[in-house]
Amino acid sequence: MSTCATASRLLTEPLAGTAVTAPTWLLIEQPGPWGAKALTGSRLDPAVGRALEQAAAGTDVRVALIRRPGRHADCRPPAGQRIFVAHTAPGRSWIRTTELDDPARLLDLDFAALGAGHHGGLWEPYTGDPLALVCTNGKRDRCCALLGRPLAAELTAAGGTGVWEVTHIGGHRFAPTLFVLPFGYAYGRATAHGVKEVLEAAREGHVVTANCRGRSAWDRPAQAAELAVRALTGETDADALTVAATTGSAPRHEVTVAHADGRSWRVLVERGAAEPPRPESCGRALGSPARMDVVAVVPLS
Repeated sequence: MSTCATASRLLTEPLAGTAVTAPTWLLIEQPGPWGAKALTGSRLDPAVGRALEQAAAGTDVRVALIRRPGRHADCRPPAGQRIFVAHTAPGRSWIRTTELDDPARLLDLDFAALGAGHHGGLWEPYTGDPLALVCTNGKRDRCCALLGRPLAAELTAAGGTGVWEVTHIGGHRFAPTLFVLPFGYAYGRATAHGVKEVLEAAREGHVVTANCRGRSAWDRPAQAAELAVRALTGETDADALTVAATTGSAPRHEVTVAHADGRSWRVLVERGAAEPPRPESCGRALGSPARMDVVAVVPLS
């Protein structure tokens, strides 16, 4: 039984405000098996993996490994590895891509600039389907393998050209989990039908809010606030809303969400603990993970 995901589902743990915070993502194709800490526990040179972790630290760039769905244990390294870098801020979302024969060349990147959303003409613009990244790293959490790999396989069999498996996007207990680029919205308890709707909307520049965990460009209170405004207004345009400010400190935050048309809202978000205790990941002790509860949405203009 997929313990942590089953417990979270049965306890109806809310999804909003649970996405990892990472405005920019660097994705490196690496077939074959992945360890729990994939950058240093895969067929990627562990010295390069450690150096990438150090280069990205504090820059708002999150580094992850990806691979095409399918059998992986006996895969040999590809002649060239597909690389994506993506920024997720509204109105400034982009994906650039290239193929490298040596991932060590990524250490030459300006991580600070990428984290701030500036690609400087790096590589080629990606113009394909939205990228659907399904977490499948069973060494990190078995729920991701048991629930994520069948989802990735089903999406690929249905013709999904932008589907990749990914090492870790947080929130094992919400498996199967999904992250969609270029807009950077994360989803939990994903189904093939639901993912197809998400990707169809993303192709048109829109967001599906069902089972959405939040946009990775924001911190977790802001993720919950933005989704609350979308629920209130019915707004689905990915670039229509931005987070203008977040003030306060745990457990109470005030988030100002602004619309491109000039409207804005003050959203009150309370950080609490999910009860009763549940495993945040398979094999771990019971805990009370943070939850973000929207208690008020007040129009400002």
